[in-house]
Amino acid sequence: MSDFAGKVVVITGAGSGIGRALALNLAEKGARLALSDFDSVGLAETVRQVEALGAEVRSDHLDVTQREAVLQYAETIAAHFGKVNQIYNNAGIAYHGEFEKSEFKDIEKIMDVDFWGVVNGTKAFLPHLVASGDGHVVNVSSLFGLLSMPGQSAYNSAKFAVRGFTESLRQEMLIAKHPVKVTCVHPGGIKTAIARNATAGPGEDLAVFAEFFDKKLARTTPEQAAKVIVNGVQKGRARVLIGADAKFLDAWVRLVGSSYQRVVAEIAGRVMPKGK
Repeated sequence: MSDFAGKVVVITGAGSGIGRALALNLAEKGARLALSDFDSVGLAETVRQVEALGAEVRSDHLDVTQREAVLQYAETIAAHFGKVNQIYNNAGIAYHGEFEKSEFKDIEKIMDVDFWGVVNGTKAFLPHLVASGDGHVVNVSSLFGLLSMPGQSAYNSAKFAVRGFTESLRQEMLIAKHPVKVTCVHPGGIKTAIARNATAGPGEDLAVFAEFFDKKLARTTPEQAAKVIVNGVQKGRARVLIGADAKFLDAWVRLVGSSYQRVVAEIAGRVMPKGK
């Protein structure tokens, strides 16, 4: 029997990409699913696919930036299923733009979704995970939570914050001896619509950047990513790196230290698409 059979699993951002792939992977393993997304259309399609596999599923429209709504959502899910075993804080958005030209509202939006959305979900569900006796928090950071890139100051900030928050939480769970494992996920380039759905700062050609991401950076499918994540969760790993790019660059940054920043700047200056 699967280690996930009968487990109540919450997945945010389940309407597409890694979130949908996680839902399908865990459905096949017998998990009971609580799926949410801001995109109701995409979420409905995920539910259709999951139900075709025979999984028990509940879906809800959810804006992870709305703290009170997330807190209420956690109570609703716990009451509906009777328990909650795992949460995958996966919802996220992207933004490309130089800090000098970006507005505060653009940076705040990324932080609200990509960082505070993770904090809100974790805070809301943690008591239920502890009460389950077999809890697991899975927070999705990024390769850009391991190294920084020009034009990604907002996204880097959020994803580095997710990493620091998640690693600290894991330590606190160990000290408190709570029955809750904690995993931080760092995907490299994944073949999703995140770049095409991103927003961009002044002077940036988003279509060109999205094409560059899809053709040059996205190497791993969402299905492959989900498989790696679920395997890491099953093994209780603290950190899960997805893709050869994430593994190589993580090792490289740890080897060369802060000097990586100058190298990345020089390379990016030559190969990254330029704004108008």
